[in-house]
Amino acid sequence: MFYPHASRGDSQEFGTEAFAWCFCPVETCWDRSTMGDILAHESELLGIVKEYLDFAEFEDTLKTFSKECKIKGKPCKSAGGSVRDSKSLIIQKDLLAAFDSGDQKVFFHLWEEHVPSSVRDGDCVAQKLEFYLHIHFAIYLLKHGPGRPDKQELDERISYFRSYLETRGAALSQTTEFLPFYALPFVPNPMVHPSFKDLFQDSWTPELKLKLEKFLALIFKANSTPKLVTIYQENGQSNKEVLQQLHQQLVEAERRSMTYLKRYNKIQADYHNLIGVTAELVDSLEATVSGKMITPEYLQSVCVRLFSNQMRQSLAHSVDFTRPGTASTMLRASLAPVKLKDVPLLPSLDYEKLKKDLIWGSDRLKAFLLQALRWRLTTSHPGEQRETVLQAYISNDLLDCHSHSQRSVLQLLNSKSEAVRQYMARLINAFASLAEGRLYLAQNTKVLWLLEGRLKEEDKDVIARENVLGALQKFSLRRPLQTAMIRDGLIFWLIDTLKEPDCLSDYTLEYSVALLMNLCLRSAGKNMCAKVAGVVLKVLSDLLGHENHEIQPYVNGALYSILSVPSIREEARAMGMEDILRCFVKEGNAEMIRQIEFIIKQLNSEELMDGVLESDDDEEEEDEEDHDAMEADLDKDELIQPQLGELSGEKLLTTEYLGIMTHTGKARRKGPAGVQWGGDEPLRRPVTPGGHRSGGPA
Repeated sequence: MFYPHASRGDSQEFGTEAFAWCFCPVETCWDRSTMGDILAHESELLGIVKEYLDFAEFEDTLKTFSKECKIKGKPCKSAGGSVRDSKSLIIQKDLLAAFDSGDQKVFFHLWEEHVPSSVRDGDCVAQKLEFYLHIHFAIYLLKHGPGRPDKQELDERISYFRSYLETRGAALSQTTEFLPFYALPFVPNPMVHPSFKDLFQDSWTPELKLKLEKFLALIFKANSTPKLVTIYQENGQSNKEVLQQLHQQLVEAERRSMTYLKRYNKIQADYHNLIGVTAELVDSLEATVSGKMITPEYLQSVCVRLFSNQMRQSLAHSVDFTRPGTASTMLRASLAPVKLKDVPLLPSLDYEKLKKDLIWGSDRLKAFLLQALRWRLTTSHPGEQRETVLQAYISNDLLDCHSHSQRSVLQLLNSKSEAVRQYMARLINAFASLAEGRLYLAQNTKVLWLLEGRLKEEDKDVIARENVLGALQKFSLRRPLQTAMIRDGLIFWLIDTLKEPDCLSDYTLEYSVALLMNLCLRSAGKNMCAKVAGVVLKVLSDLLGHENHEIQPYVNGALYSILSVPSIREEARAMGMEDILRCFVKEGNAEMIRQIEFIIKQLNSEELMDGVLESDDDEEEEDEEDHDAMEADLDKDELIQPQLGELSGEKLLTTEYLGIMTHTGKARRKGPAGVQWGGDEPLRRPVTPGGHRSGGPA
């Protein structure tokens, strides 16, 4: 850098240093600027270092540091420690003065104000010292008073000590060291009592004062946090908070990704359904060329398959197929084109290692593994990908349903860990949501016993109980399991639970009523209800008017079923059930009204028993409706979240438990054509809420 207007004299006046400065590189200028900032705060920085050395008791280092600062002429600005130290010394001096003079009011006022409550309440040394300090002030007049002590003042001190023993001092009443002193307020002359002779020794008070001095020195030193430590802690905390925020954002992003994946799976399933229907329609068109007619009933069944939810189901049933163009208009309005993509199979896993860690690993690892295995099932694409996942679980006996070992994966349902219990219940519920999963679980009667026991014992974790209940409700689609649940008295538990429906979550309420209805469809279940007919009818009539309208089909189905029993009909007539039902006819929608009319007709019938319903005599398993309902509630309100650097979900499985590719295809078990529920009549076949909402009985 060169200044053309500077005269020769100016250059001489600036001198060599100024001339060199003019031509210094940019980096050097920046370094000197930074150095200037440091010099501006040097005094304060040196003071911070000096304060920390003093706090940490680096005495020799502090002497050398102070000496060198003095030689170099660098002053050390106070970091605030000296002010705090002087204030602490004043407080300590006042406390010791109150101790010496026996002024207990001043002493304990300062004690409570300046000794942190966390120390007074949580530190055993502080509690013991405080106890002996109260003794010191209680007997102060006896030891140090001139002549005979003033009776009123002595009584006040003894009363103050007694009050302490009954409040804060009560915590030490079980300690052998202090137990004799609880009698002190009641001894007329403690000076001559053998239990208290040590208190009146000349050495007792000085020793107590020494303990007090050491305690106060430690307390006030701990409270005088050096500024250097404060700066470090604040900076570290700030970085930690940023990392936690980033981690939380990552978890939220993964959760959103899972939601979008589920939506995509739903669209994918609709598309596959559409392809199947399209193929059938093409075959039908070919058949018309040969002169074969297409019936309105066939068209209606096609539309029922095209519409996935309950609203669209009712729309499909209401279409007038005698009017040209009605169905096609409805279809065009409801269906959107979806692009089909190839869905890859998920990597195979090392199930032997997985099961070993599920049994012997830490509770946190068990919870994360159960969560990851459930997610693999719930987030997989319906169709080949999900079937492959389930078949891998079943063929490797993931839940140890075929194991006779005392320690098995199934036992996790009774784990001491709340997270493990809940996540095991969620996984079993996910299995039970699929027909093949229910078949796998039903092969071991121990599964049902464990679930029933957990249902009745689980009173802390609402979500765990919800999932246990959900699994049992889906089990009730199978006849042998229905029989077992009825025999185990589950109907009585359900009735008792449903007495207070407002105390139940929507999931618990809905699945409890649906399970009760499924069990009431069996003659053994009706006979159970007949034993407590009045209670059952009262519970169901109360549920008719409940604000949760999702339960209405199951309440109606249960009522219709049990009213086929003559003794229950008589009980219902005696309690005026018809009048109660008529009230809902006035308020309900058309579908509800038609169902209630069927129930009233059943109530007024004189039949001995409804011959249409199944009998307990035939226990041979019938094929279920081939419907899988994987509800979103399986993954709601996750109890655990991974910490920074902790693996979870699919990443945990594919990183730590990757196995050899062992995918084997298996033909899916086909059930009979679905028996469609008309909607006008009460339900007469076992259903599960997930399957019922999606358009038909499961």
